Amino acid sequence: MVAELTSFTGADEAVAAVAAVVPPRRPARVKPAGRGRRQAPVLRLRAELPLPWRVGLAGAGMAGVLAVWLWASARSSGAVVVPSPADTWKAVATAWSSGQLRSDFSASMGRIGIGYAVSMAVGLVVGLLMGSLTSVESAVEAPIAFLRYIPATALTPLLLLWLGIGESPKVTLIVLGTVFFNILMVADVVRAVPQELIKVSYTLGAGRVTVLRKVILPHSLPGVIDVARINLAAGWLMLVVAELLAARQGLAYRIVQAQRFHQVDVMFAMLIVFGVIGVASDLALRWLRNAVAPWARP
Repeated sequence: MVAELTSFTGADEAVAAVAAVVPPRRPARVKPAGRGRRQAPVLRLRAELPLPWRVGLAGAGMAGVLAVWLWASARSSGAVVVPSPADTWKAVATAWSSGQLRSDFSASMGRIGIGYAVSMAVGLVVGLLMGSLTSVESAVEAPIAFLRYIPATALTPLLLLWLGIGESPKVTLIVLGTVFFNILMVADVVRAVPQELIKVSYTLGAGRVTVLRKVILPHSLPGVIDVARINLAAGWLMLVVAELLAARQGLAYRIVQAQRFHQVDVMFAMLIVFGVIGVASDLALRWLRNAVAPWARP
């Protein structure tokens, strides 16, 4: 049939005739990527998790930790002694009622508060200049890269020799153990400010100080608070080391004292206090970030 049509009417007419007799097949439907069976909220990649799921999963995680703790305390014996949650809570209550916990808490918070505030202030100023001015970056990046690889704990003998056994070496150790990381991380946050914002500000007539104060600093503020959240854990680590320097009060000092008298429940009580303080400070800094920069919420 095709040959006959080709001989009389040409190839184009033959194709048209065949198409009229045999309808073309419909193309296979391609399934769009990412479609199909609805995924559970916990399995969605980079999706916002509803609040009930978040609360439930957080509770399940804490319940798992508590279950492991109960299991370990029930099987502890000999040299490996793990107090039960009830014994640990009793030790916390006893330390609080005696006033010992309050004094240790005040001493530790004073040291970490002063030391980490100084560290963040230096990190903000130097990091802001380092991330904004290439000249400052060229001048200070190499010394900071060298100094941050010197373990701050290795400076303990020198700090005792230079500053004595008072509060000064403890606060200084916290500063030295965190300031270089704060500087470099703040500088990275500042470098992430879009260049277009800076160019538009210059186009509208703003000077360098105005751009730093009204463009770079506000845009970097949520990232700076996140830097404070991350490096605060290192600050607590330095506090533990600092309170071994001839301290007479403090949470870490109390752990060492409890270890000497084999008071494992007191040691666990102080560790729980450390954890509660850390979670509370992290939530407070997260709230601060969301309050000062709601547009930067993840």
